Amino acid sequence: MKGKRLTNVPTCGTLKKTLQEIYIMREITVNKFRANLRDSVEQVLSEHQPLRISRRNGQDFIVIGADDWIQNQETLAVLENSSLMKQIAESMKTHKEGTGYTPNAKELDEINCI
Repeated sequence: MKGKRLTNVPTCGTLKKTLQEIYIMREITVNKFRANLRDSVEQVLSEHQPLRISRRNGQDFIVIGADDWIQNQETLAVLENSSLMKQIAESMKTHKEGTGYTPNAKELDEINCI
């Protein structure tokens, strides 16, 4: 198996560069995938890392665990929501400045289901 850097990560600016530098996806041929199906799937699920399957005709595909796919979809939904991203940015700013809202003990217990 070989690692391959992703070149078309659909993000912006610095985040795109960072993802390209740190995210290396494992890749195997479709023949190796067929021969090692069980082990390949177990590795994808246990390591929470997708696996790129390359085909001779160039139509590669990705194997990803269902939970990881759902998590990625939820992350994309948050990132695509501009008003939510503004709220997150504002919260990060006020947290850094120490001016954000601080819940009392009772509210913390409710948040933590205690």
